[in-house]
Amino acid sequence: MLLSDFIRRSTSMLSGIYPSLEARGIVLMLCQERLGVKSYTHIIEPGYEVTSAVLPRLEDDLRRLSAGEPIQYVLGYAEFCGRRFRVCPSVLIPRPETEQLVSEAVSFICDKGRSCRVLDLCTGSGCIAWSVFLESPGTEVVAVDISDEALGVARSQFAGASPRFVKADVLAGGEGFEYGDFDLVLCNPPYVMESEKLAMRTNVLDYEPGLALFVPDSDPLLFYRAVAVWARRFLRPDGMGLVEINESLGPQTAEVFRRAGYKKTRILQDFRSKYRFVMFGD
Repeated sequence: MLLSDFIRRSTSMLSGIYPSLEARGIVLMLCQERLGVKSYTHIIEPGYEVTSAVLPRLEDDLRRLSAGEPIQYVLGYAEFCGRRFRVCPSVLIPRPETEQLVSEAVSFICDKGRSCRVLDLCTGSGCIAWSVFLESPGTEVVAVDISDEALGVARSQFAGASPRFVKADVLAGGEGFEYGDFDLVLCNPPYVMESEKLAMRTNVLDYEPGLALFVPDSDPLLFYRAVAVWARRFLRPDGMGLVEINESLGPQTAEVFRRAGYKKTRILQDFRSKYRFVMFGD
């Protein structure tokens, strides 16, 4: 089968799930990974053939994609901060906007001009913890999650020196946590309200872990109150906290940290100009 025909047919198959341009992008990503081709190979080499040896695997990938499984789970990785992170249905797929949280954290560490200690709550795949650790040599990172499966994925991301991954329930507020104090507390917790499921795609609802996504409509800020407790226990007086938030709850989330006594609290926008982060400190 010609590569161009495969791309055309596969894009048509996925267009019932995704907008046409996104469907085409997913198919091109699949071809680049499985065939080692460029996104334009089918244009500059119109006679390029997909061999019978690799076609069965591609067809299996398409079957999974047509069922709504995210391309990142099919390929087994997601790009984040210029690195490939292993992902599977045990962990949330890293989002591009979360890279800004990492950027803010690294800038804070650089401004300190010394080695820092960083606490990453609700670490999931470990993409935040690892990115800060690798971008800031000499920084010690402790990362927390309640899921054994997520912690297993996080620990396996890269070889060599690594963050310390610890099992703990963030909602317990750090009770019994004995890893010292920190210059920086980070968290990308569950913040999508149950009522918001109606606006979400099935590829997220059916495949990504609900434990990492959803909070009850009756108490959508429960994780942020817990983070404030962790911060009061473990954040140094000259330290900073940074959390990712639900864009519709910016002022309410900031108020959680103000009530916890953090006077320097502000809401930051992401690259889409949506309220996405709250930064706090004394």
